[in-house]
Amino acid sequence: MAEGRSSVQRERVPTVRELLANGGRSFSFEFMPPKTEEGERQLWRAIRELEALRPTFVSVTYGAGGTTRDRTVEIVERVAHETTLTPVAHFTAVNHSVSELRHLIGRFAGAGVRNILAVRGDPPGDPMGEWVQHPEGVLYAEELVKLIRRSGDFCVGVAAFPYKHPRSDSIESDTEYLVRKCRSGADYAITQMFFRADDFLRLRDRVAAQGCDTPIIPGIMPVTQMSTIARSEQLSGAPFPPDVAARFEAVKDDPAAVRALGVEHAAELSRRLLDEGAPGIHFITFNRSSATREVFSQIQPAFDRPATA
Repeated sequence: MAEGRSSVQRERVPTVRELLANGGRSFSFEFMPPKTEEGERQLWRAIRELEALRPTFVSVTYGAGGTTRDRTVEIVERVAHETTLTPVAHFTAVNHSVSELRHLIGRFAGAGVRNILAVRGDPPGDPMGEWVQHPEGVLYAEELVKLIRRSGDFCVGVAAFPYKHPRSDSIESDTEYLVRKCRSGADYAITQMFFRADDFLRLRDRVAAQGCDTPIIPGIMPVTQMSTIARSEQLSGAPFPPDVAARFEAVKDDPAAVRALGVEHAAELSRRLLDEGAPGIHFITFNRSSATREVFSQIQPAFDRPATA
């Protein structure tokens, strides 16, 4: 095991806000709590393999409906104590009272975790089912942001949707919700996965047009098999771009070719975003490191150049 902060005097861990403010590029990885012992081993293999790349931060998601809350907290605490990585804890309002939320914030603070990604979250069971506010909880992500900021010196991120959140009535209203979250105290935003650079660039332009300059980090997921396309639509609520789908359809009977194309496309997309001034790239890993490492190796030189927008 690589020496982590638990074996030496605890140093002050920089926040994502501070890391972005230095003008350099951010690159980060997203993990999710595993459901099995083998999944647990796979997760920590990926963490150790990606740790060597020295990412800006790593984030750990909640399951739908907050179902993996305790596992998320445990993984974040372990990352903080046993690795050299800066963890960002996903934090949702689903089925949580304000008292429970404050308790969790205190637990993160006790572990030295100062970076939290505030998302309202999906209801349990059916992600597109009715969203019911906890009788003693909060209704919107912007309230969650305010609660975290009132609770201590935390750096707070929020979610952004290049297409739009499935529950939003329109792209315009979705943009307004994002700006409200930012003005409530968010330091940065991370997008849901997308597969066409123009979708991100249009989102950034819409936010800037409302006078908001909060950094928006694009979330990228390499397509490594055809089933990933359907899964991405389910997770993001956005249709997969037909022109990109056609490229994969042409090689669908060759799994190796699908994977190679997925790495190539993710690298192409990432390079375009960085060329357009994106502050970094957030890689959605599904707890596996190989494809992500291949993409990063192809675009690594771009991280030596400062963001320009």
